[in-house]
Amino acid sequence: MSAQDPAALRPWRVLGRKPLFALPPRLSVALEAVALPDGRVVEDYVQIEMPSYAMIYAETAERRVLCLRQYKHGPRRVSLTLPAGHVEPQEDAQQAAERELLEETGYAAPEWRKLGSFSNAGNQGCGLCHVFAAYGARPVQPAQPGDLEEMRLELLSRRALRAALAAGDIAIIGSAVAASLGLADVARRRKRTA
Repeated sequence: MSAQDPAALRPWRVLGRKPLFALPPRLSVALEAVALPDGRVVEDYVQIEMPSYAMIYAETAERRVLCLRQYKHGPRRVSLTLPAGHVEPQEDAQQAAERELLEETGYAAPEWRKLGSFSNAGNQGCGLCHVFAAYGARPVQPAQPGDLEEMRLELLSRRALRAALAAGDIAIIGSAVAASLGLADVARRRKRTA
């Protein structure tokens, strides 16, 4: 097997773990000692654990995408985002997605598809982002986000969402990925029905 052969790749082995800092349930940081497949040992590989969250690409029956405009403190600017929130210990990722869509927008949807789960940081972890598409979303109650951020619901056309992505109006990687995956899912659905 050559080094380019994916079958030749092997996972690292964790030899030990030393917790450094914890702020439950938001964050924990640890150093791991890891053995690489070639025999080298790294004694101080940083791992960051954060809660998993769900991110939702939701469309109405009129093909409008539910987006939120809000200040996000990470990039320190107002950004277009998609509905999202943490997966609580008692729920699975889709239950969290359905709850967050309802809380943040007041909308519910009858059709859901999981588009994937992704690590936020390839080397440190930093939680999983579970991406869902929701179709046929309709308002069923007033939004009740309860978040720190003020937010404004914006219903965008697919074209306007693509333009926002291209213009850098979406500052959060999870929202950018979910928007891209949602738009790709829409394109796949159209091909299947054509």
